[in-house]
Amino acid sequence: MRRFPDGWRLLLGATLLCAAQLTAARDALPIERLSLLPGFHVEVLSDQVPGARGMVLGPKGTLFVGSRAQGNVYAITLDPSRAYAAKVRTVASGLDMPVGVAMRNGTLYISAVSRIVKLDDIEAHLDNPGKPATVYDKLPSDTHHGWRYISFGPDQRLYVGVGAPCNACQRDENRYAIIGSMKPDGTDWRVVARGVRNTVGFDWQPGTRSLWFTDNGRDSLGDDVPDDELNRLSTVGEHFGFPYCHAGDIADPDFGREKACRSFAPPKAKLGAHVAALGMRFYIGKQFPAEYQGSIFIAEHGSWNRSSKVGYRVVRITLDAKGEVAKQDVFAQGWLSDDDAVWGRPLDLLTLPDGSLLISDDYAGAIYRITYRKP
Repeated sequence: MRRFPDGWRLLLGATLLCAAQLTAARDALPIERLSLLPGFHVEVLSDQVPGARGMVLGPKGTLFVGSRAQGNVYAITLDPSRAYAAKVRTVASGLDMPVGVAMRNGTLYISAVSRIVKLDDIEAHLDNPGKPATVYDKLPSDTHHGWRYISFGPDQRLYVGVGAPCNACQRDENRYAIIGSMKPDGTDWRVVARGVRNTVGFDWQPGTRSLWFTDNGRDSLGDDVPDDELNRLSTVGEHFGFPYCHAGDIADPDFGREKACRSFAPPKAKLGAHVAALGMRFYIGKQFPAEYQGSIFIAEHGSWNRSSKVGYRVVRITLDAKGEVAKQDVFAQGWLSDDDAVWGRPLDLLTLPDGSLLISDDYAGAIYRITYRKP
């Protein structure tokens, strides 16, 4: 039998132990409880991503993931099959709720409440990324709805969600309850949409390049109102109702007398009250059946103060030939059990180049991968 030097035996043992730990980690979460449509399959890419929130893929295939309370941004090196995480690194730490991550020309942009920061050429420096440089530092510092989703649009501008610093209140409509955008160097800040209570997910429709986004409805009006919203921006500066009107037709009890609901852009779809609709993406892959092309997937993070829980699932929105919402279906569920026990909370979504769909889960600290094989 071949004998290895002591150093090699230690290295081999550590490698086998690491592989065993990765396998055990991928098997630890009860994904057998998840229910998907026939042909769809779910696996755990990693459960070593504490507080996993926003996701973006680097040009060399590294998956970057933000977090909230943890203050970290992670870089996940995928194995060649993309079936699991080969390595998880922390490339930024000590940041203020770095939920949002975006990528442009190899540079990673990160939201940090009042600031947008960046790490240049990040995939060449995963083991030594350095300190993030500040791009923009004039965003509100309020932490209530202060975690910011960010993404680059087809116009190569960085879009930033800025939530209301309250449940329902009137604040400067040029600073709060808006979606804004800027050039990649942090200049030329513009307000794109107003009256948006808190969006933590937006994307651009392929072909039309129109901006769609989720928005969370206010609390304290009961278990069943108002609905969270799916909206589409038609004109720059369009107003979507907050704080005067919710879900297109519910006047706010405190501010609704000031401006009528008909004054604002109505939602394209009502998503249910308190479901906490966060991440949303158009499906741009080709692995799923053809009818999924152009569908919108929405991660429902789940209610936090409803008398019985709702959400905790991923839904699919189908659009008709005119780009209007035709129907809503449940795509994946099972993170919430019949007795209201929760073991996971879907948050963001991302299509990989092979057409599989990733889902982040901050509650379980996990990333799931959904694939399709014809039954």
